[in-house]
Amino acid sequence: MIRPSKKLVLETGQEFYGVGFGASCNRVSEIVFNTSVVGYQEIISDPSYADQIVVMTYPLIGNYGITDEDFESRSSCLSGLVVRECCDTPSNFRFTETLEEELEEHGIPCVSGIDTRMLTKIIREAGRPMAAIVDADMPKEEALALIASTPRPTEQLKRVSCRKRWVTRTPHHRFHVVAVDCGIKNSILYRLKERGCNVTIVPFNSSADAILAFNPDGVLLSNGPVSGLEAPEVRALFSQLKGKLPILGIGLGMEIIALEYGARLLPMGCGMHGDHPVRDLENGRIHIAVLNQTYRIESLEGTGLSATHTLVPEGYVAGLEDRERQVFGVQFHLEAAPGPQDYVTLFDKFIKMMEDRQNA
Repeated sequence: MIRPSKKLVLETGQEFYGVGFGASCNRVSEIVFNTSVVGYQEIISDPSYADQIVVMTYPLIGNYGITDEDFESRSSCLSGLVVRECCDTPSNFRFTETLEEELEEHGIPCVSGIDTRMLTKIIREAGRPMAAIVDADMPKEEALALIASTPRPTEQLKRVSCRKRWVTRTPHHRFHVVAVDCGIKNSILYRLKERGCNVTIVPFNSSADAILAFNPDGVLLSNGPVSGLEAPEVRALFSQLKGKLPILGIGLGMEIIALEYGARLLPMGCGMHGDHPVRDLENGRIHIAVLNQTYRIESLEGTGLSATHTLVPEGYVAGLEDRERQVFGVQFHLEAAPGPQDYVTLFDKFIKMMEDRQNA
């Protein structure tokens, strides 16, 4: 196959020439990097990456193909993908198509063959710059003008959230959880079902009365592509539900909890995307978790929340709780599909909260 020549142009002026694959269109979007060694399928289908070009720091991507059962959402959500090398001959008995076929099907342009190490260093310094994947022969000035004329995307929650409620069930269920869909991942639903939960998934702008009408045992505030500062509907919802039933927040959900308790969020520049060590403050142990965050909590002092986990070595809050009101949240992805799954047992904490409420 003869592949087209493509290039990546950053708003800061750097150009990276490479080989195009996936869709043949041009694309302008915010660019971030991800340090995960495996899990590219989960990344491209994670709604938290909506409207972003993702640079994979691991040098070989695509070597185990795409498997139908491993998608985190019904479609790929990111704007573009940048890799050092793309493998189009996967070795995996489960694979159903190649990475390139999946990206082409969903109109996602990509570029390979560039120095992703240098690119990652530039992104770390620049924060989350805008970038363009364009034809290699496009003049640099034209590409920069294209970037300058493209606004940063907004209203991602409306695009990634479901439009009406839907239900996923498990035999002989013990609990009923309502999940507020801000870009929820399928693996979260799998983990809840494994623990005996029927889950009703509702849009991000659902009312508290509508959720309470389901008579749930607990509520989950999901991950999503924006920060808590950009989700006023979910913040208002949590404020009305707080203290009425157990609540678990993941990623964006944790930021919502922190904000409504009075904490401040501060931007983190390029953010943290990928595997990162996290300390459990209850026992002091350090495990590896999967992060996808661009904001951090300044402090929990005076909020009524206590920290349960922190990032290592930064010390930033990565988990928090209010035991009295049965509220807790984590910044990292508990389900961590495909891995590491060091913190998946924290779902059991949510289950225990619902058990305690039933037995009260």
